[in-house]
Amino acid sequence: MFYEPKNGHGLPHNPFNAVVTPRPIGWIATRGADGQDNLAPYSFFNAVAYEPPQVMFASTSAKPDRGDTKDSVANIRDTGVFAVNIVEYAARDMMNQTAGPWDRATDEFALASIQKAACSTIDCPRVADAPATLECKLTQVVQLPGAANLVVFGEVTGVHLRDDCLVNGMFDVTRFKPLTRLGYKDYSVIDEAFSLERPGS
Repeated sequence: MFYEPKNGHGLPHNPFNAVVTPRPIGWIATRGADGQDNLAPYSFFNAVAYEPPQVMFASTSAKPDRGDTKDSVANIRDTGVFAVNIVEYAARDMMNQTAGPWDRATDEFALASIQKAACSTIDCPRVADAPATLECKLTQVVQLPGAANLVVFGEVTGVHLRDDCLVNGMFDVTRFKPLTRLGYKDYSVIDEAFSLERPGS
């Protein structure tokens, strides 16, 4: 089949997210200017540059108590920092609990019984036992077409790697099995990897 998104797809559910898969999940931790901590997952997330290391995530909806966006972006605009926690398969239920439309006063760390720790280079909490956490300073927020489509870019200023995920000096994702987002209500897990030599390398 072929369809133009502007004309609709005619299917029971939108296939777009099911096409662009699997997507890594950025479990974004922030602290508001009022000191309120927040934790929420975003599957429009990825690394975008090496030098300096930079990442992005996109927020595509808004909450009535936050105006044009959600808690994560609102906090980042106020403070200029955020932490990206990598989600392991074992944390899938806790991650899902933090995805709810909770009030801005809700601390999702407490709600989902997630242990928090302090970041080292920024004033922000992080998931204490995450396989990895990227501490980030905001570089820019870009408004995309669509009322609530905001992309947050940040420079990575600190990296936490869980010791059990390091094998022979390399970060081994099969040690923690990254959770990935598919389409609809579906997720997947990475539990094996293989290597390819790039031509000319």
